[in-house]
Amino acid sequence: MIQPSVVFENARLLDGSTDEHDRFVRVADGRIAEISDRPIIDGDAVRIDCGGRTLMPGLIDCHVHVTATMADLGRNARLPDALVAFGAARIMAGMLSRGFTTVRDVGGATHALVDALAQGLIEGPRLVICGKALSQTGGHSDLRGRYDNRLAEDLTYRLGTMGRLCDGVESCRLAARDELRQGATFIKIMANGGVASPTDPIHVLQFSKAELEAIVEEARNAHTYVSAHLYTDEAIARAVACGIRSVEHANLIEPPTALLMAERGAIACPTLVTYEALHSEGASLGLPPDSVAKIDDVRIRSPRSLEILREAGVPMAYGTDLLGEMHRFQSDEFVIRGRILPPVEVIRSATSVAADLIGMTGEIGCIATGAHADLILVDGDPLADLALLTGQGQHMPIIMQAGSFVKNSLAASN
Repeated sequence: MIQPSVVFENARLLDGSTDEHDRFVRVADGRIAEISDRPIIDGDAVRIDCGGRTLMPGLIDCHVHVTATMADLGRNARLPDALVAFGAARIMAGMLSRGFTTVRDVGGATHALVDALAQGLIEGPRLVICGKALSQTGGHSDLRGRYDNRLAEDLTYRLGTMGRLCDGVESCRLAARDELRQGATFIKIMANGGVASPTDPIHVLQFSKAELEAIVEEARNAHTYVSAHLYTDEAIARAVACGIRSVEHANLIEPPTALLMAERGAIACPTLVTYEALHSEGASLGLPPDSVAKIDDVRIRSPRSLEILREAGVPMAYGTDLLGEMHRFQSDEFVIRGRILPPVEVIRSATSVAADLIGMTGEIGCIATGAHADLILVDGDPLADLALLTGQGQHMPIIMQAGSFVKNSLAASN
């Protein structure tokens, strides 16, 4: 079925690089076909009078786990695949309703979910995946407790598990190649201790340098990159020196390491909202006590990490890293970052910087001729009030993905 073209009239365009008023945008065949400062003639188009509202690119979240249907990731890993799939569908529908039209899953989602979205079996954001995150034994994706000696391989191919274990250079190469075979478009590794895992303190370094370099080489051979779970300054410096491009979290980074990131062209993906959500609700939602005890190790230092990264000139993408029922806080990251960073930089984190990290510069995260028609219309000025991007999409009368309306509460005319 051929969809009619859509013309947005009297809109303010805002994508982090553009801020223009009284603009007209025509969408056709799923793409932005024309942008003008004058009325666009198209007799067959559906016309939307924006009334001066703000037209933005669809938002991008670069750190999600769509299969994390509960806070206790160990329990989540052992759920039946069908339950996880239905839970993931609900999580992704919620993301789309908040205006997130693209997300990067950094551990858990499989290519079957990508296909389900493409075939229209479920609704959700465009899904960019790494497959299962790679972890060493006892690392951040090893969710077995100290008395659980079941074979880790039992969980490798379950939809609810976030990662897979690999030890030694050859095992790491095989795991990276296997995830790429299964449809991963980048590789994610766990290179530091974590909150959600039971046996590794935050400060623990994970994988040897030889293992890190081998995984980076496999990614580069496939013309892609490696993303790494990293908290401590020591772990970040080590991983960036080994060629890691995407630094997740970075809560405990120091200025010299931030400068190293800038020099090497690395991008940071902070996730401040998850620590606030875990602090307030983690225990009540089933986060194990060992994990609850580690939250403040990274939460308290989070705001300072943004200042350090900004001062060093490190690009920062938008990320949330939420689990289970806490996914509803996804948009609150805007407000948290806005207390520390200029609003326009926060918006760029979820538009142009995020698109660059994903490898889709000019395709998403912008309002430009030829880009995907992923668009949201916002009541008011997000530069003056980032909270307009929160509220479960209540301030977004229109959400469009690939030229199709996901939501449209404004009257249209022909």
